Order: sequence, then structure tokens, then C-alpha cells
Amino acid sequence: MLTITRKLEFDAGHRIPDHKSQCRNLHGHRYTLEVTLVGEVIEQEGHSDNGMIMDFSDIKTIAREKLVDVWDHAFITYSKDTAVREFLESLPGHKTVVIDCIPTVENLARTAFNILKPAFHDRFGTGLRLQRLVLHETPNCWAEISADE
Repeated sequence: MLTITRKLEFDAGHRIPDHKSQCRNLHGHRYTLEVTLVGEVIEQEGHSDNGMIMDFSDIKTIAREKLVDVWDHAFITYSKDTAVREFLESLPGHKTVVIDCIPTVENLARTAFNILKPAFHDRFGTGLRLQRLVLHETPNCWAEISADE
């Protein structure tokens, strides 16, 4: 199996409301996102992506449009964290992303995977698909999710 991976970065805030330690407070991270695709190499003379699974710049464009630009410099909050939601709504023009799960790195990785999966699905008729997504919350802490085989 041949795969390709594109790495992107973004900054976002969150909090883990029930956490026993400091993560229950509002804070932010410099996230690193790794998007790994699998598919057949395009073998079509004259095609811009000939010899590639997909052009890395196209991966970046799609990932930014669907996820990175939406989450970058936003506060990602749990829909049931009403106190924080009310506070953020009181800030004019604040960039807030509301999700239906607690924004742990595990849940953010799963949410990101579900957002990006359809964006890459079989774009060229070569079986292209999102194989794996890694989301680093810090250089030493991350979550990975892979497609079901």
C-alpha cells in the first residue's frame, strides 16, 4: 500500500470542562494535522497529477477549506458547555466552533477525520481515500484515527 501524507498547522483554543487538572481552563494549542491518503498512482499522460496519488498542494487546499481555516484561531467548544458558549457569544465577532463532543484531542481527531473523509473520497477514480489522520495537540501528545479496513 502506497500512501502520501500532508502536514498542516493551526492554532485553536478549547477546554475540557470536567477535567481534574488545568485543562478545564480556557487555553490553546498549536495543533499539527497529518492527513494520509491512499490510492492508486495516476498514470495518465498529460494529466497534471500523472505519477502522483494526489498533488500535495491540492491536499493542502482541500484540508484548509474544509477544516484548517474553519478551526484556525477559533475557540472549539462543546455544545453542552453553556457557560463558555454564552461567554464566547458575548464577544462581538468571536470565531467559535461548536461541536457535539468534548473537544479532547481524541474527539477532535475523530471529528476532523469525519469532516475530511468525504472531501477526498475517490476524486480521480483511483480509489483515493483518507487512510489516516494524526492530530498533535502538543509535540508530545496526539491522537490517530485510521479508516476501517
